[in-house]
Amino acid sequence: MFFTEIEIPGAYLVDLKRLEDERGFFARSWCAREATELGIDPNVVQCNISFNKIKGTLRGMHLQLPPFAESKLVRATRGAIYDVIIDLRPASATFRQWFGVELTADNRRALFVPKGFAHGFQTLADDTEIFYQMSEFYAPETARGVRWDDPEFGIQWPLEVTEMSPKDRIIPDFNPVEFADLSVLS
Repeated sequence: MFFTEIEIPGAYLVDLKRLEDERGFFARSWCAREATELGIDPNVVQCNISFNKIKGTLRGMHLQLPPFAESKLVRATRGAIYDVIIDLRPASATFRQWFGVELTADNRRALFVPKGFAHGFQTLADDTEIFYQMSEFYAPETARGVRWDDPEFGIQWPLEVTEMSPKDRIIPDFNPVEFADLSVLS
């Protein structure tokens, strides 16, 4: 595996180290030892799949607060997404900065999302499936979100939004006080 830290410290693009022959290739998609060497908590307690029928579907921007803050490894296993993270750690030098990357079934790239980051994506193709590896169990009492189109962040989504949950549509404007507990993660 190849870990490439992005401009926002703690977040990584994860590319496969492919061992190829006439049959195709073999590659590890996760290695706890390599993650630990980079200071990444390798704990995976839950894996999730998100299937999205329609191109332009937007899901996000979601996270969990401490003590159930979670990191995620996100990969498109079918189709393609524009995957976005926002650093919401108040003491971080990159607080409120966002990063977006295209993850596709063809490029097999993953994005490691650290604790304290909001995460969301927009599908770039019909019938897109996403696979998540999570470091914490879902704890609805700590689940939070920031608005996908909040001018505080200025995320530039590649497509017009075609589908979104009613819950994501009504997330209020960003309020830093709501995320103050994330300061322990900086």
